[in-house]
Amino acid sequence: MKNLIITTTLIICILAGAGVAAENPLWMRYPSISPDGKTIVFSYKGDLFSVAADGGIASPLTIHKGYDFMPVWSPDGSHIAFASARYGNFDVFIMPSAGGKAIRLTDFSGSEYPACFTPDGQNILYSASIQDDYRNVMFPSGMLSELYSVPVEGGRPVQILSVPAEDAQLSSDGSILAFHDRKGYENSWRKHHTSSVTRDVWLYYKNDDSFVKFSDFEGEDRNPVFSDDDKEIYYLSEKSGSFNIWKNPVQSPMPYQQQLTFFEKHPVRFLSMTVLK
Repeated sequence: MKNLIITTTLIICILAGAGVAAENPLWMRYPSISPDGKTIVFSYKGDLFSVAADGGIASPLTIHKGYDFMPVWSPDGSHIAFASARYGNFDVFIMPSAGGKAIRLTDFSGSEYPACFTPDGQNILYSASIQDDYRNVMFPSGMLSELYSVPVEGGRPVQILSVPAEDAQLSSDGSILAFHDRKGYENSWRKHHTSSVTRDVWLYYKNDDSFVKFSDFEGEDRNPVFSDDDKEIYYLSEKSGSFNIWKNPVQSPMPYQQQLTFFEKHPVRFLSMTVLK
């Protein structure tokens, strides 16, 4: 892990695509920092590992022949949700953050990918292609997912949105949902892509069932996360040529875009945030 940015109010954990020394492991992906800022969980070679945020030896959390990735912390730091292909397709699992038994929460025949916990820690939001709303004007396709919620104790999933809402994040009171869209097929690892199907960040206001477009760059904008006071959103964008971290205020996003990192050759691929108390 490298490129850990620390300010007086928050820690942003970023993983850039820069190479490291040959003796060090590569392709450590999907880093997720704990709510207390002390631990990072990441995916490596199909298992989850845990390491102290200030460095040290990483310890395995999962050891399984199925592929495990995309870890997400619960608000109190006690559990981690993740996607695993233990039954052929990716399902959402939950396990104690200190290690232990992983429990399967979804069992659809397609694949499901966790995005976040609800602020009360009782449900997990995840993306899956299960059932389009008949009012949705988008052409139904397996590549265009819907957003669902499942209780952490297990139970029947509930559809939250029928439009593709990937990497969804909730504000602290649960009233605003930030996400990036998906308009068609485009490999998420492609660099410098500009077209009509590039991703944009959106806000969904639950109280009045309304959507607000949060970013307007013709290239890729993705992976939004809320600031501690819900007044700003941090996200990744290729506006500067390579993926870097930007932030915009929630209320007036377009005129007040601010770039926070300045990598020129290697993109910032993952973004996770926690607040220092």
